Amino acid sequence: MGAQYRQLGRDDRETISRLTDARIPVRRIAAELGRHPSTIYRELRRNFMHDEEPFFRGYFPNVAQKYAADRRAPGRKLVRDPELAAKVIDGLRKSWSPEQIVGRLRHSGSRRVCHETIYRYVYGEEGKRQALYQLLPWSRRRRRPRGGRKPRGLQIPHTSCIGQRPSNISQRTDFGHWEGDLVIFRKQFGKSNLTSMVERKSRFVMLWRNPSRTSAGVMAGIEAKLAPLPSSLRQSITFDRGTEFAAYGTLRSRMGMDSYFCEPRSPWQKGGVENLNGRLRRFLPLDVDIAALPVDAIEAVSARLNDTPRKCLEYRTPREVLAETMAVHGAKDDGSSGVGLAPPRMKW
Repeated sequence: MGAQYRQLGRDDRETISRLTDARIPVRRIAAELGRHPSTIYRELRRNFMHDEEPFFRGYFPNVAQKYAADRRAPGRKLVRDPELAAKVIDGLRKSWSPEQIVGRLRHSGSRRVCHETIYRYVYGEEGKRQALYQLLPWSRRRRRPRGGRKPRGLQIPHTSCIGQRPSNISQRTDFGHWEGDLVIFRKQFGKSNLTSMVERKSRFVMLWRNPSRTSAGVMAGIEAKLAPLPSSLRQSITFDRGTEFAAYGTLRSRMGMDSYFCEPRSPWQKGGVENLNGRLRRFLPLDVDIAALPVDAIEAVSARLNDTPRKCLEYRTPREVLAETMAVHGAKDDGSSGVGLAPPRMKW
């Protein structure tokens, strides 16, 4: 009997990162972990962080763990196995419930699947495309993914979905359109987290700490950071569907900002801030006690990112690009406003 397959975990990825940094050959890394070399090659190929700047390019364990977790999204088992998916769909067309389909597959000796996985598949992208929800028994309520975020009253109107976002935002032709997210750290350090924001055209970064994930607090922080900017430089912001962004309406009522939201379980649709979060893990890994970190240290990370020349900006820095734009609008920032366009005090 062959060895039982085990997925790579965080400790394995820490080891892979350490050994690849030491330029240890893949076969020796595989031997160290008791894995086949192809497993290590596949891990490096799938979870390598690609970035235009060499400093942020490489294999980083925290980023790799996130990439791997994102791929194990609800319902993926049936997406990866078309033959099993066909059997499930056939059962649904016979008006069988997901529980009955699972029982029948078990009885016939076919490859097994959990009834929760069927519900997730039905309400996932593949299921929506085929309108599989129409095949479920009428008495069955639509289920939310177990372990996923629960809306708790967060209702996103159709006009705020990312598909309704104007093309000039997607094409980065205008300034003033932001993406926002929260960066989370280990639970043992409490509820403190980091708000990360990036302006889509200039790639200018803003970071600050939150004591909790309450939506009112998160929105208050965003308002405090963006209010000093001219209104033309704070036109819209794109979030995922986390409940921490439920109070998004305050941005509209107080600053006139539009808010847009990714499709469910599609954080990649706000790729700018997702890329930023990957870069942040170089400086702020998961096991950092963010509550104990000095404010100057967080500002230093922002400065490092905002003062890095970017290929997409013709090797200007995000700070330079946004400062030029503010000058055009007759706005200045001497550092007192909190926007952070003044030259940083800390040197690297």
